[in-house]
Amino acid sequence: MGFTPLAGTRAPVRVWTDPYAIEPQAAKQLRNIGALPWVQGVAVMPDVHFGKGATVGSVIAMRQAVSPAAVGVDIGCGMSAVRTSLTAADLPDDLAGLRSAIEATIPVGFAQRKDSVDPRRIRGLEQAGWDDFWGRFAGLDRRVAQLETRAQRQIGTLGGGNHFIEVCLEQGGADEGRVWLMLHSGSRNIGKELAERHIAVARGLPHNVDLPDRDLAVFLVGTPEMDAYRRDLFWAQEYARRNRAVMLALLCGVVREHFPQVGYDEPISCHHNYVAEESYDGVDVLVTRKGAIRAGRGDLGIIPGSMGTGSYIVRGRGNPDAYCSASHGAGRRMSRAQAKRTFSTDDLATQTAGVECRKDAGVVDEIPGAYKDITEVMAQQEDLVEVVAHLKQVVCVKG
Repeated sequence: MGFTPLAGTRAPVRVWTDPYAIEPQAAKQLRNIGALPWVQGVAVMPDVHFGKGATVGSVIAMRQAVSPAAVGVDIGCGMSAVRTSLTAADLPDDLAGLRSAIEATIPVGFAQRKDSVDPRRIRGLEQAGWDDFWGRFAGLDRRVAQLETRAQRQIGTLGGGNHFIEVCLEQGGADEGRVWLMLHSGSRNIGKELAERHIAVARGLPHNVDLPDRDLAVFLVGTPEMDAYRRDLFWAQEYARRNRAVMLALLCGVVREHFPQVGYDEPISCHHNYVAEESYDGVDVLVTRKGAIRAGRGDLGIIPGSMGTGSYIVRGRGNPDAYCSASHGAGRRMSRAQAKRTFSTDDLATQTAGVECRKDAGVVDEIPGAYKDITEVMAQQEDLVEVVAHLKQVVCVKG
């Protein structure tokens, strides 16, 4: 479909959806971002919606600056997926036992482990540099020193909200019915704590006094505050990646116990709340993707829908107008509070028919009806990604 420019901004703000369909709060945020003097440009994904400081579904390219609120508080949140050798015919009719086994192996919600898991003892993760990774914890912001034990106990845990673990079936094509494993999670409490501390520091810096929104406060390259943020940011992004790797390895182990003959392809993993150093038109920029994935030419990515619809494995087209990005999912069309007021557990059961998952009041805010139509979102970004596989979940574990 291509993009539509958002009128009335200093820097170009390119929108991959109908600009008039963007909620007024989110449109105001986008104009605030486009007014910042450090912004080179903004790409707005079709799943865009209101967020704290910066909209979810925004890709912001800045020169010599970065806004921690434009990354989000769940630093490094993202997706992992792996295709298995199993097909739908290998699965039992009743998937409740498989779901229970997953929930017994991977803590969900606010849960953490009683003792930290040793990833070096998990098949496939033995040589992943864990000692060096944890050794860098001592260099993080001194105010999180007391959180090291918690961070270690939360590695390999899902979290709550829109985080999930799924067993999916490929739809259509030569691999119709092929089983995929997929999960969505981030940097847990440690990423949130680091983000909130740095956002508070940024708000207090003198160059951020006259911003249209103090939540858009930035760090400037060459300052000690920026150096400290980048150090903690990149560690938290790695924590999130490792957290997903541990969960995916544990999930593969659960499936292997049920289906000893299973084989696995190479996993796919992508952040959708993070910062990257990139260059466009000869200009070096810091690109924040908040609710967006990198979609460089040939990059494999994952774009999930809601807990009852489906997801897509995609390959990036490398569109520079979008800073080589694509949406991170369907995107919410209503708040959690509104979803709880609008829908019932009966609605949830209807909208998740055929999926082995929770259908209680605790996850009504995650009902498919609270999200945008993933098929429309995908249609709006055909110039950003091509579809490799369309997946439909048959098991969904929520926090």
